[in-house]
Amino acid sequence: MHSPRTSSPRVTVSLVTSGVVAALVGFGGTLPLIVSAAQAVGATPGQISSGVIGLCLSMALTTAWLGWRHRMPIIAAWSTPGGALIAGSHGLTIETVVAAYLLAGLLLLVTAAVKPLGTLVQRLPVAIAAAMLAGVLFRFCIAVFTAGQADPLLVLPLVLIFLVARRISPFGGVLAVLVIGIALAFFLGRVGPLPAELPLPSLEFIVPRLDLQSLIGVGVPLYIVTMASQNLPGFAVLQAAGYRPPTQSILALTAIASLVTAPFGSLTSNLAAITASICTGPDAHPDPTKRWLTTPFYALTYVVLAACGAFMVALIAALPAGLVAAFAGLALLGPLVNALATSMGDTAKRFPAVLTLAVTASGMTLFDIGSAFWGLAAGLIALGIEHAGARRKAA
Repeated sequence: MHSPRTSSPRVTVSLVTSGVVAALVGFGGTLPLIVSAAQAVGATPGQISSGVIGLCLSMALTTAWLGWRHRMPIIAAWSTPGGALIAGSHGLTIETVVAAYLLAGLLLLVTAAVKPLGTLVQRLPVAIAAAMLAGVLFRFCIAVFTAGQADPLLVLPLVLIFLVARRISPFGGVLAVLVIGIALAFFLGRVGPLPAELPLPSLEFIVPRLDLQSLIGVGVPLYIVTMASQNLPGFAVLQAAGYRPPTQSILALTAIASLVTAPFGSLTSNLAAITASICTGPDAHPDPTKRWLTTPFYALTYVVLAACGAFMVALIAALPAGLVAAFAGLALLGPLVNALATSMGDTAKRFPAVLTLAVTASGMTLFDIGSAFWGLAAGLIALGIEHAGARRKAA
C-alpha cells in the first residue's frame, strides 16, 4: 500500500487535467439522468437547478477535505444508480423524495459507525476488485461504438482524434474530444436550444414530507444501491490502485454531506467509482503518492460548475447523447486497460476475476442492486470455493 511522502509536491499538467476531466466526465455523463429523476417527481426548474448546485458543492467540499486529509485521490460523486431508481419510480413527489434522501443519508451515517464494514472492504482481493472495476468500465467503453453506429458522422471522427491526440497526452486526447466534439455538434446542428440569458445560481429549500411507503420503497433501496453500486466499487478502485481507503471517514463525511444537501433537492453523495479511476492511475501521475493532488482541481471544477449550475443543466441536456457517451467512454479506456492488467495478473485468481468481470459487465440487476455488487459477490464465492477445494486436496 502507498504511504504519503513529506517532500513538497509539484503540480503537473497531468494532475490538473485528470482532476478536471474526472469532474467533467462525472458531471456531463450523468447530468441528464439527474434532471430526468427530478422531473419524474415533479420538481420545478428552480428545484432541479438547486439540487444540481447542492450536489456540485457537496462534491467540491467532500473531495477537497478527504484528499487533503488522507493524501489519497479520494473522489466524491453522486449516486448514479440512485438517480436511475428515482427516475424509474412512480407516485412520488419532490417532498417525499427529499425525505427518502434524508433516510438514505442517515443509514449511510449509521454504516460509518460499523467498523467491521471497513475491515471487510479492506480485505477484498485486489484481483477481484480490479475485475469488478473492469466490468463497470467495460460498458462505458463499448458505448462509444454503439453511439458511433447510431451517429457515425459525430462520433467516429472523435475516436480518430482521440487516438492521434493521445500520442501527445493521454488526457489531452480526452480534452480534445470534448472541445472538438462540442464544436462539431454545433456545426452539425445537433445541439438543442440554450437559454437566452445566463441563469443565476440559487438554492431552494424543500420541506420534506414523511411518507412511510416512500421511505420504505425508495429510501431503503436508495441506501442499498448507493452502498452496493457506488461505495463498495469506489473502495475497490482505491484498493486496486494500491491504496488503503479510510472507510469510516469517507462514509461519515459523504453521509453528512447527503444530509445537509438533501433539503435542497440533492441526490445522495457517495464515493466515486468510475470517475475516480481517472485520478488513481499512472496517467494522473507516475508517483502514486502524488495523485491526491488531483482532488483540489476536481473540487475547483465543481465549484465552477456550481456557479454555472442552472446554465450547465440546460447546456449538458442540449448536447447530443452520442457526444457524452464518446467523451466518457474514451476517457475510461486507459483505466480499463489498467484494471484488466491487475485483475488478470494473479493466475490463481484469474477464473474468479473473469467471472467477476462477466457478471459486472452484464448489467444484471437483482432486487434493485446493480451488477457491480453481484459481480463482486460472484467472484468472492468462486474464490472461496476454489480455496476450500485446495484446502481439501491438501488435507
